[in-house]
Amino acid sequence: MKKLINDVATVLDESLDGFAAAHAELIEMDTERRFVRRRAAAPGKVALVSGGGSGHEPLHAGFVGQGMLDAAVPGAIFTSPTPDRILAAIEAVDAGAGVLLIVKNYEGDVMNFEMAAEMATGRVASVLVDDDVAVDNSSYSIGRRGVAGTLVVEKILGAAAEQGMGLDALTALAGRVSAATRSMGVALSSCTVPAAGKPTFELGEDEIEIGVGIHGEPGRRRGPMAPAATIVNELLDAILADLKPAAGARCLLFVNGFGGTPSGELYLVYDAARRRLAKEGLDVARSLVGTYVTSLEMAGCSLTVTVLDDELAALWDAPVRTPALCW
Repeated sequence: MKKLINDVATVLDESLDGFAAAHAELIEMDTERRFVRRRAAAPGKVALVSGGGSGHEPLHAGFVGQGMLDAAVPGAIFTSPTPDRILAAIEAVDAGAGVLLIVKNYEGDVMNFEMAAEMATGRVASVLVDDDVAVDNSSYSIGRRGVAGTLVVEKILGAAAEQGMGLDALTALAGRVSAATRSMGVALSSCTVPAAGKPTFELGEDEIEIGVGIHGEPGRRRGPMAPAATIVNELLDAILADLKPAAGARCLLFVNGFGGTPSGELYLVYDAARRRLAKEGLDVARSLVGTYVTSLEMAGCSLTVTVLDDELAALWDAPVRTPALCW
């Protein structure tokens, strides 16, 4: 295992210290490293809190700031943060208008965020992100996984909260965004968790995993490597069959790298996906391409499609200033 680390036991602490120092104008770290919070909080707004296991950077800490999250709670690599850490973040950012928890649909995250919400004294609501079409209720114990669509939910809700939307309306908006968003990914290689020291799973030199999860969970099938356009079409077949967008619908196309794929390949994938969506009569009105929701150094990518209406498009376009997303 070759990684730029000093000691396996201190990887996360040192990484968080570096992150907080590099972006000190935007965010600040809790003194006990329990959470990252927005430095210039807007008074009187609903606070948005998310989090989960580390190893998916820049998700979630990279999306703390104006127009997105008020706090992010990192757990150990691929491990949910504990309820006490989540509770500390809730209490730190609650400005009196309530707190909305944005939770990826994984058993540990769901359980720990629910416990923190129950312990909180203020008004707290939760929304689940479950955009991964690779799995369903019959094949995964808690239902669909939350993957790259989490970024879309955090961005749109963050903009709405910044504009003063209340907690109940934000919760309803989250349901709309989630219903309009689907994702699916492909892995070309595994990743290596530092504490494990070996790949999470094995892929042959000419094998890929279609529908892989962001922790290396199995997908729909394992098969031979294929041209990018063939892979894109298989991913979009599943996404479109589930999403069922109306002809002529406007959409956001988000191509996300898992950590080990160069941007040139991600843009090639975007081109193939854009062409396919155009053939389906869909209008790719908004785009995002880059490495945002990762699985350490896994090679591969995911596609996310969100159907947009005027309100969702305007909220996506609204200003955002975070360490990882800014316009």
